[in-house]
Amino acid sequence: MEKLKNRLRVLRAEKDISQEVLAKAVGVSRQTIVSIEGEDYSPSVTLALKIAAYFGKRMEEVFFLEK
Repeated sequence: MEKLKNRLRVLRAEKDISQEVLAKAVGVSRQTIVSIEGEDYSPSVTLALKIAAYFGKRMEEVFFLEK
């Protein structure tokens, strides 16, 4: 079964931003970012696009499927 993976921790580290800063920038709670980073929650397409845009990346550069 495929699982949605992400690079949020790496991207946040590169920009030196907290989960709280990212959450406020994309309009969600810090807990939502925690859940996405922990791969316990798959974001909506809208949220995934907002996150990717925040980092100046394509969605596929932030989120990807792994078997």
